[in-house]
Amino acid sequence: MRSMDTDDRGAEPRTSETTPAAASARASAPEPAAASLPGSAAASARVTGRHSGALTTAAARRRYWTIMGVLAAAALGIAFGLLAWDNPLPITDEGFWLIAGLRGRSLVVLIIVALCHAFATVAFQTVTNNRIITPSIMGFESLYVAIQTATMYFFGMTALVELRGVLPFTMQLVAMIGLSLALYGWLLSGKYANVEVMLLVGIVIGGGLGAVATFMQRTLTPSEFDVLSARLFGSIANSDATYLPVAIPLCLIACAAIYLSAPRLNVLALGKDVTGNLGLSHRAATITILFFVSILMAVSVSMIGPMIFLGFLVAMLSYQFSDTYDHRYVLPMAGLLGFVILGGAYFILKNIFYAEGVVSIIIEVIGGGVFLFVIMRKGRL
Repeated sequence: MRSMDTDDRGAEPRTSETTPAAASARASAPEPAAASLPGSAAASARVTGRHSGALTTAAARRRYWTIMGVLAAAALGIAFGLLAWDNPLPITDEGFWLIAGLRGRSLVVLIIVALCHAFATVAFQTVTNNRIITPSIMGFESLYVAIQTATMYFFGMTALVELRGVLPFTMQLVAMIGLSLALYGWLLSGKYANVEVMLLVGIVIGGGLGAVATFMQRTLTPSEFDVLSARLFGSIANSDATYLPVAIPLCLIACAAIYLSAPRLNVLALGKDVTGNLGLSHRAATITILFFVSILMAVSVSMIGPMIFLGFLVAMLSYQFSDTYDHRYVLPMAGLLGFVILGGAYFILKNIFYAEGVVSIIIEVIGGGVFLFVIMRKGRL
């Protein structure tokens, strides 16, 4: 077979020989795939093992899911240990599950508190674009201390002891959420709305409430102050089973709302200007997220009392372990870490050292130390 072609200079036609075997081989040869062409994203992904997304490499994905698996196994082990440790009956006996049911209240409280602090702190740090502050800066703990101290100061020890049940719990929730909404509505809805000013006002209000509470505590008798002090330390013993029907739905709704808002949180983390350029109302998104943060913090503080550094510790470890910006991955890890830290500390101190009342103190000491380390070290937070 002959084929006619010309050279580039328009010279005389020349002939080239093509054998039947060569023509057949040429016809059967596959066309180069688009994915194999230089510059193709698919080819680049095959060569480098990367693709777009929160976890860009196979190693990062394996690392994340390995850590999640370890945390899930640890959480299940802690939960089973809290129910079964030192249970005198075998697991097949009906009495075993009766005893486990009695211990289940503490387990549910631990889960609620861990989720509240984890989700609230991660979301709050994203909205404020600051990884070294917690929602406690808005004065939730100070308001709780002021309410408890004022009850003792004006109505006496009996009134404080009886300050339990659904009605007092709900009133504390309303007071804390109302204070936060007043701050957000006042400082984030005006022409010169500013998150930094809101934080400063929250610090001032918290300091003022703390000063008033301290003044009232000075006038109490030693016995009254002793009873009050037991309330002012975060403790699982402060919780009541009657709180759960109110606390569980609020916690689940707020956590679900924050998780479903993960794409918005990813955008808010880019800053106010970028958020507006991407078509998201920074002010509306910020107020919405802070509203759910207020619900979570109010539930946690009203149930067990103040725990300032638990959320910071959980959020900081979540950022380090997940190694991603995407809140769809950070929030679940924060929830598991919160339960492992809080539940593990409660299990060890209760069953080994018989000092369950100092759980919050140990967590505050460790969390405070980590906080100082993070602030003073060089490099990224």
